[in-house]
Amino acid sequence: MPQVTPYPDDETAALLAPAASASGLSRSRWAAQEIRSHAGDAWPDGCWKLAGAFPEFPLQDRGRDAQGSPDVPRVGF
Repeated sequence: MPQVTPYPDDETAALLAPAASASGLSRSRWAAQEIRSHAGDAWPDGCWKLAGAFPEFPLQDRGRDAQGSPDVPRVGF
């Protein structure tokens, strides 16, 4: 397994120690767990559950006139 040795500044170290202690993990294991949970490329389940949860959310209605024209001129490609 590769070794990584982080050198956190004092402010970051002050956050790390109590968080690791509260979770019952060593600082190294806690940091590894946090990296795994935040460095992935997938959206959390909670984000997917929000899709469609706000039916009144204005996606394309706002900023268009009665004919559906955009609020500003657009550049064509």
